Amino acid sequence: MSHDTFRTGGAPLPATFDPPGPSSPSVHLNLNVRGAAPSATLQVNEMCDTLEREGREVFRLGLGQSPFPVPEPVVQALRDNAGRKEYLPVRGLEALREAVAAYHRRRTGTARLAENVLIGPGSKELMFLLQMVYYGDLVIPTPSWVSYAPQARIIGRHVRWIDTASANDWKLQPDDLEKLCASDPGRPRIVVLNYPNNPTGHTYSDRELQQLGEVARRYRVIVLSDEIYGEIHHQGAHVSIARYYPEGTIISTGLSKWCGAGGWRLGTFTCPRHLGWLLEAMAVVASETYTSTSAPIQFAAVTAFEGGPFIGPYLRDSRRVLAALGRHCAAVLRGAGLQLPEPVGGFYIFPDFRPFREPLRARGVRTSSALCRSLLQDTGVATIPGESFGRPPEELTLRMAYVDFDGGAALDAVAALGEETALHDAFLRTRCPRVTEAMDRVANWLRALGDIDERPDEQEMKEVS
Repeated sequence: MSHDTFRTGGAPLPATFDPPGPSSPSVHLNLNVRGAAPSATLQVNEMCDTLEREGREVFRLGLGQSPFPVPEPVVQALRDNAGRKEYLPVRGLEALREAVAAYHRRRTGTARLAENVLIGPGSKELMFLLQMVYYGDLVIPTPSWVSYAPQARIIGRHVRWIDTASANDWKLQPDDLEKLCASDPGRPRIVVLNYPNNPTGHTYSDRELQQLGEVARRYRVIVLSDEIYGEIHHQGAHVSIARYYPEGTIISTGLSKWCGAGGWRLGTFTCPRHLGWLLEAMAVVASETYTSTSAPIQFAAVTAFEGGPFIGPYLRDSRRVLAALGRHCAAVLRGAGLQLPEPVGGFYIFPDFRPFREPLRARGVRTSSALCRSLLQDTGVATIPGESFGRPPEELTLRMAYVDFDGGAALDAVAALGEETALHDAFLRTRCPRVTEAMDRVANWLRALGDIDERPDEQEMKEVS
């Protein structure tokens, strides 16, 4: 059909109407979407695919996908329910919501019931719905996961960043949250607290959570506690801020990180009873968008959240591998001159290349994006720049996801060793060879840069803090 005969509802279009086509590529896009780029984590994964098709060896430390297989009982539950084809309730399968509520009662000690739970096709989608139905600012400590702020911009919400510092392990400080909230005490806000943190691998102590909870309560802000990495706290000691601020905390989790089922796309929100109006509003929007989460996956997820004798050893051994590998990665890079504490959860490190600022500048590397490009070109190691996580472009930080290994084989090997055997470097180089090789390549690349300034002066620290 030609543009001249293009019709809508049987009536001619106005002469000024410019239908989508080569002559009007992007001007008709929603202004909140125009110019937006795809998620940095997904972009780097697609870039790795392209480089490998070209014959390049690539070490995939970009996309944060769990290396471990989905536990076999959970997979079997999916097989058993593969024939389920009905639309389930928008809020989620009743048995699954019961299992999630019971899971949080066990893990956090908070009184949550099935009616306080909403199931969605990934926690990412639920976060989007929350921002859509709640009219308030999104407060994000930096560095933060790459999708929080873009979601807010798409919806049209204000984003308020709170800067953090490497000296505090990149953690939100209660005084900084207090300062922001006190500037406009009655303003509605959602504060995102993600821990163990993506991208840093750090977490909060009980005392720190208690202090943050006190500030949140004082200003009646909603805390979105993104605890998707909670079960892979390396010591199994994750604590939810809901313990200290139960009345204002929404706990977000899912199957992607601790159960190895990222592609299954199942997330959960669990909120206090008096915030039920928020879940109801989210469910209304869900009913008009995705309708309900995949039925077979919801039935299988019941098995995961109920736990059982298989989940304990699976999580224990997953944590052992990640803890040992995180320590190894941090030690190798520190040995080459980087500033980097050990991670305590998840599978990320967030090294600071500031000591190499001058030799990197001599090579034309002045931003974290340029650093990632140079590192990929020279070593084959794919990472994500700190600026994708809300850090200043000139700050030479980046995220490495130490997940490029066969998690199933690693779990089998750990189980064969027994619980008391330490996982030394020889084990890691045998079972996680691509990650250890990637760290060696980065360390050698840094050493080849030449002399470094081991102790940056105070002015330079202020410029990038």
